[in-house]
Amino acid sequence: MTDELSFRAERSFKAISPESWSKLAGASRAGSALPYNPFVSHAFLSSLEESGSATDRAGWLGHHLLLETDDGTLIGAIPGYLKSHSQGEYVFDHGWADAFERAGGEYYPKLQCSIPFTPATGPRLLVAEGYDRPIIQAALAESLKEVTRQLGISSAHVTFLPEDEVSVFETDGYLHRTDQQFHFINEGYANHDAFLETLASRKRKALKKERRVALENGITIDWLTGSDLTEDIWDQFFTFYMDTGGRKWGRPYLTRQFYSLIGERMADDILLVMAKREGRYIAGAINFIGGDTLYGRHWGCIEDHPFLHFEVCYHQAIDFALAKGLSRVEAGAQGEHKLARGYLPVTTHSAHYIAHAGLRRAVADYLARERQEVEQIGEMLTEHSPFRRGERQDN
Repeated sequence: MTDELSFRAERSFKAISPESWSKLAGASRAGSALPYNPFVSHAFLSSLEESGSATDRAGWLGHHLLLETDDGTLIGAIPGYLKSHSQGEYVFDHGWADAFERAGGEYYPKLQCSIPFTPATGPRLLVAEGYDRPIIQAALAESLKEVTRQLGISSAHVTFLPEDEVSVFETDGYLHRTDQQFHFINEGYANHDAFLETLASRKRKALKKERRVALENGITIDWLTGSDLTEDIWDQFFTFYMDTGGRKWGRPYLTRQFYSLIGERMADDILLVMAKREGRYIAGAINFIGGDTLYGRHWGCIEDHPFLHFEVCYHQAIDFALAKGLSRVEAGAQGEHKLARGYLPVTTHSAHYIAHAGLRRAVADYLARERQEVEQIGEMLTEHSPFRRGERQDN
């Protein structure tokens, strides 16, 4: 590579052209070497910012690292935010912050390289098509450390990164952390019944009954995408989100405008699974459609019905993935109840640069024990999967 390269940090996606960002692998459906990931698209990230969902006022100050050639061509990037808290991340470091501050340090602000409020694996070291991927990734990882040192802050955290990026960060001295989610893996099933045939008889019967009960009381299901996503539909879904989110999290993160913006900018990448009873929608779940994966995000309801949450969030997601030939459903953070519904434990990854040597040693020791525990729990859960013995159970 003969071009002179330079790094800079950009606070706002308004200053980054959608055209240049779309040339980064995975950020667009057009001709990418990586499967499209909707969460690293310019449409999604700019909507979070412009809607007031991820802004300085909310504790998410944009600090997106850009790698450019001498003529200003964007060839690499890391979406990043200076954080004044640890909320909305799903990889918990509150204990690290408490320990460091009790010892007299200042943990915040920290640099968080992730997609706000989105516990979904996706590329974090974004490289433009046609450039040497390993070289640019290594340069991005090193520049992130340098930016952390220049800012004089405690740490940089890269969360929900794909497994093939882990070695890039480990080589550069970052600490590796693992956690666990539950994903449905499409093994080429013709339909949901074909998938159910791979389960143990008792589990299969239980799920069939669960789906029947969920749709009692005259409940029907609609899949809404593209032009179906009207402002009226968003109004209804936002009511579900605020009701359930307010009870579950205390303060929902996303604003009403966020849904309007993604509806304008990426409607074909969105699936709303909506449950209707007596002529009105009573529950719904939002999913994002990637190149090979359906990403389930959050749901809400204004009526409680047995098993409706499982039907809307998990069974319908499998139905859609099979119908569209998608290879995977990522159903979000946590939730061992997903295991009984065919979602298997998979390992998720994050990388952490801790500037303070003492804190780095303490965190490294903790993570070594945590990784072992995550691995053991994953093995135990896999042993209790609903699949018949002999059926594929490893990911």
